[in-house]
Amino acid sequence: MLRTHTCGEARASLAGKEVTLAGWVHTRRDHGELTFIDLRDRYGITQVVAHAKENPAAHKALGKARNEWVLRVRGTVRPRPEGTKNPKLPTGEVEIAASEIEVLNESKTPPFYVNEETEVEETLRWKYRYVDLRRERSRDIIKLRHEVTNFIRNFFVERGFWEIETTMMIRSDPTGARDFIVPSRYYPGKFWALPQSPQQLKQILMVGGIDKYVQIARCFRDEDPRADRIYELTQLDVEMSFAEPDDVMSIVEECYTAVFERFAKKPLHRKPWPRITFDDAVRLYGSDRPDTRFAMELVDLTDAFRATSFAVFRDVIADGGAVRGIVVPGKAGATRKDIDGWTVVAKTKGAKGLVSFAIAGSEIRSPVAKFLSANELAELRRTSVAKDGDLVLAVAADYHTASMSIGTLRSHLGATLGLADESAHHAMWVYRFPMFERTPEGGWTFSHNPFAGPLTAEDANLMETDPGEARSSQYDLVIDGNELGGGSIRIHNRALQERALEILGVPKHEAAVRFGALLDALEYGAPPEGGIATGMDRTVMILAGLSNARETIAFPKTQTGYDPLLDAPAAADPKLLEELGLRVVAKPEKHD
Repeated sequence: MLRTHTCGEARASLAGKEVTLAGWVHTRRDHGELTFIDLRDRYGITQVVAHAKENPAAHKALGKARNEWVLRVRGTVRPRPEGTKNPKLPTGEVEIAASEIEVLNESKTPPFYVNEETEVEETLRWKYRYVDLRRERSRDIIKLRHEVTNFIRNFFVERGFWEIETTMMIRSDPTGARDFIVPSRYYPGKFWALPQSPQQLKQILMVGGIDKYVQIARCFRDEDPRADRIYELTQLDVEMSFAEPDDVMSIVEECYTAVFERFAKKPLHRKPWPRITFDDAVRLYGSDRPDTRFAMELVDLTDAFRATSFAVFRDVIADGGAVRGIVVPGKAGATRKDIDGWTVVAKTKGAKGLVSFAIAGSEIRSPVAKFLSANELAELRRTSVAKDGDLVLAVAADYHTASMSIGTLRSHLGATLGLADESAHHAMWVYRFPMFERTPEGGWTFSHNPFAGPLTAEDANLMETDPGEARSSQYDLVIDGNELGGGSIRIHNRALQERALEILGVPKHEAAVRFGALLDALEYGAPPEGGIATGMDRTVMILAGLSNARETIAFPKTQTGYDPLLDAPAAADPKLLEELGLRVVAKPEKHD
């Protein structure tokens, strides 16, 4: 090795001994005959000093060195003079009196400071990620990710799970987001796909008798990036044979409780975690991943306006819909601009508008107050339990749309108004999801994925008579309003799986092509089994208190999916395209 010790190992116990360190110049201070540098590596920082008279060559070498140069330093460990010790550093009691300095590499002036935690534009950080990773904050996040991943892997292996790597090149079948596809040179005109998830493969492993499987799996989804969702992701993938929902939830709760107790900056709010049904989550919070760090539960105002002459409410209620609302504490003075902005948020989930009621003493101020009777306004106040100074916001639509619209606004206000309890993490399970949901076109889509089994035999029967009422064995892990993962007990019978796919609009002959391997496997003694997948990027994001998951990735892409470091995506070599039998067809330009 080029070094005998790291820059984090120098201690008073080594005083008088000769050591060799290697690292980057963190800072440099020139005091004439004395030159100091702080030498940094992954493990810490050690002060190095050279005296012009004691060792002219070393002093001269340090005099030329600049920040981020890579040096090899040989010298003797000695106590720092009284008054110069640095209690903030583990190595702060000693310094290295340099006898020999070797420049291993020089460095251009970095594009941003390494020794200061200054704000740097994201694209610049990702382009120079090798510089950014030298910064303490970035390094600590990557270290945290390593430690959390290793902890989780060991947790499951110690409990009898086998870590198995599934193939990264599979058949294309986008059952959720779009696939990333890979052309085949040996089979012209045919394509592999990068897996969105090892879902079918891990189910097939259970048919193979593996019994307990775990993988820290790489997944790829061609969907629009956002703060907590990116093209490439890593997930904890777990599957168990002969399992029921409680078996999977219990072991994952045990694992994540241990992870948060060891690595989180704040405690868990409750143990064991509360469990809430999908219906109750929508009723109380207007979300299937509710943030329970603040109250502001939804209120149902339908009965308060059941006899109203106000057409917006009347027509919706007459059509079987609902008026659902929230009480925003102390915001009776909200401006028109505030309410217009909140209306935009509610409309993202299908609301056609947002109605506001400001409680001011005995008066209720509202743009629609003139259309409502005194009794209706009094009933609004009684039902909502709004207090003086509060603001009631309401949406009228079908029950689900009204709930999800006002729930999305609730989450937005919780974040922007700082309502959440930041002293603890709130973890919970949401379960009893619907198996199917209506599409805008009137068909059916899966609530989570097409392989989730019905919750009971009665729900299996409902798949034939009333699919919208069938409940699945799906369960989601939610922390602080973030869905960290989800899973289910899988369908392990071919006929039932084919029926589920038929409801989704995939006839048997098409299913046999798209899902042939799994369907065939289900005919060879497939055991009842289930599992879960949780997002590692999002897990580390929450543990570290970050606002976006890209920070947790060694080589991240930008919000638009561009890689500034590698300048990718990029055009392919024409010769390669020719070998693959591909040609690029330019899209027509868009004109305003």
